[in-house]
Amino acid sequence: MYLLIPLDSSSRDEAKLVSLNEVKKWVLLDISEGKIAEIDFYDTKEEIMDMVEAVVVIGDNEYVWPFQELQIMVLVAHTQRSIDDIVEAFLFKELHDLAY
Repeated sequence: MYLLIPLDSSSRDEAKLVSLNEVKKWVLLDISEGKIAEIDFYDTKEEIMDMVEAVVVIGDNEYVWPFQELQIMVLVAHTQRSIDDIVEAFLFKELHDLAY
């Protein structure tokens, strides 16, 4: 499964989840067999050619309509900020659906 996350940097260990208005880098994670199989950083989401299945956002008030139009699942990480914390929460189904 391909998981897209907006980040503040391209540092694998130091990058943090940010608002869609503050994105500096996008990370695309290939999650397979309960772990990160591949990790790729992009400057813009338009560069991504793989089929994104889910995007993680920082809060319920993010403008996610473009993702929803493309049938991309939107998940909210209310407390998780690092890549590893987000992946762990994703695997344990601790990320939330949008609250409308």
